[in-house]
Order: sequence, then structure tokens, then C-alpha cells
Amino acid sequence: MRDVGERQRSILALARSSGSVEATDLADKLGVSIETVRRDLRVLEQHGVVRRTHGGAYPVENAGFETRLSERTGARLAEKRRIAQAAIGCLADASSVFIDEGFTPQLVAEALPADRPITVLTASVPLAAAISGQPHLTVILLGGRVRPNTLAVVGASVTAMLGRYVVDLAILGANGISLTHGLTTPDPAVADVKTQAIRSSRRRVLVGVHSKFGISSFCRFGELRDLETVITDDGLPLAQARRYQDQGPHVIRA
Repeated sequence: MRDVGERQRSILALARSSGSVEATDLADKLGVSIETVRRDLRVLEQHGVVRRTHGGAYPVENAGFETRLSERTGARLAEKRRIAQAAIGCLADASSVFIDEGFTPQLVAEALPADRPITVLTASVPLAAAISGQPHLTVILLGGRVRPNTLAVVGASVTAMLGRYVVDLAILGANGISLTHGLTTPDPAVADVKTQAIRSSRRRVLVGVHSKFGISSFCRFGELRDLETVITDDGLPLAQARRYQDQGPHVIRA
């Protein structure tokens, strides 16, 4: 039987690769009791790397850990698609849109309507590649250093370029959304880009699954009051959504 440390590392790896884990499934895979798994999850939560749920847990992105883009694409896909569709409803008459790095913002970009021209600014290489063939879209990829985990560009050249524009709408993502600490992300260079996107936009909409709420990462890039709308899935309890809405933005549970 594997030792405790090895077992807990396996649980964390499974949580990060799939987006969430169930205690019963872990017990079967690891050949241990459900109570043993629950103890392991409690330890991992104390270390700040997972957040427990009823029956399982999901990984927490913190200052020392950030999932790769490839690991995000398969997690909570149905919820992310609903969030993206709800975000399209916030476009109004916007003709220029900044769309953040990350898989959920990319789903928003791929769902942009084809009935009018839209200029899209982004720091995400995969996003730009995914939509650049659309004839109704003008895609501007901001230039800078490419981060290997997310294939997004960062650096002073990105923020300077973005600072030359005034965009109608910014679609933003975050690693953490907290009543206490606002909008956060692990990497300072990423935070700089997001902060500039807030400054350069007339309206801001944040998209993110419910597991990001109540989480605080290393670098703050904005406050809830900076946002017009927050769009998440219905896994966020209604009472909690109301507490976020009390700080300024309209909260949509898609």
C-alpha cells in the first residue's frame, strides 16, 4: 500500500487533472476506505491546495500553483458553456471587446455573434488562433512574453499596447473571487494585464465557475465594484450570490 504522502499527492494530481474528485471514486481507485480519503482531503484542504465539497473536493489555484490551459478545458465544461452563452447576452452594442486569457473567456470569444463586425483584443494566443478565421472579427493579439502554462502574453509591452485603446467591453477571468480581497490571480504579470484591461474598458464582465468564489490568490487586480456583471454557474448558492451582488455587480447564475 502506498504511504500517506504518496496517496495525498495522487489525490491532488487527480483533482488537478479532472477539475474535481469524489471521495467514493478515490476510495475505489486507491484501495482505501472512504474515511481515509476524507482524512486526506481534510489535510489537503488545511494545506490550501483543495477545497472540500459535499462528497469530494476541487483544486485551489494559489500563489504556488496554477493549472495548465490543457487541464482546464475538460473541467466543468457544461457550466462553462452556459456561462459563455450568458456573457454573449451582455454584449449589447459593443463593437470592441477585450477577452481575457483562459478557457471560459475563449468559449465566449467562439460564441461571438456573426451578424456584425467586432474588434477583439486579447493576450491569449490560443484564443486568437481559434477565432482569427472569422470574417466578421478583427483580432488584435497583444504582443509580449508567452507564458508556457497558459500560452498567454504578458509584460510591459502588453500593458502599454492595451493602454492605447479604449474598448467597449472587457470579458475577464480570475483565479479567485473574494468578498474580502476582490479579484485575484497568482502571477503579478498576469495581474498587470488584467488591471490595464479594467482601466481601458468602459464596461467589465467577469466570467468564472462557482469554485473560484471564496478563493484568494496572490495578486489583486481589481475590486468587485469595478465590474458591471459577474457570470457564474448555479453551483454558487443564491445567498452567496446576493452577498457578492451587494458589493456592486449584477450576479448571473447561468
